[in-house]
Amino acid sequence: MVEFKFADYGTDFGTRDMGAKLRGLLRPMLDGDERVVLDFTGVNVVTNSFADECIAKLLLEIPLEELKKRTTFRGLNPVANKSVLVALQRRYRVIKQQQTAS
Repeated sequence: MVEFKFADYGTDFGTRDMGAKLRGLLRPMLDGDERVVLDFTGVNVVTNSFADECIAKLLLEIPLEELKKRTTFRGLNPVANKSVLVALQRRYRVIKQQQTAS
């Protein structure tokens, strides 16, 4: 396993800009053979906007089941955990609606 340590980039993540930046750093790691640990240890704040931009938008390129196989989470506090979960659920719903409409 390989680790992506969010605390290397800060402790409070609230903007889409930062989410896009970190997604850009994270994305190539997901193309490797190793599972990627998304390590939030030491992170205090993760907003829905950041979680959507950084993590949930990965669903635009990687199907949910594949993303589950390639990643695991570590160190999320309860509030950050909820932000990530909500962002993934919302993004997944949007993708499914778009697929149904096509």
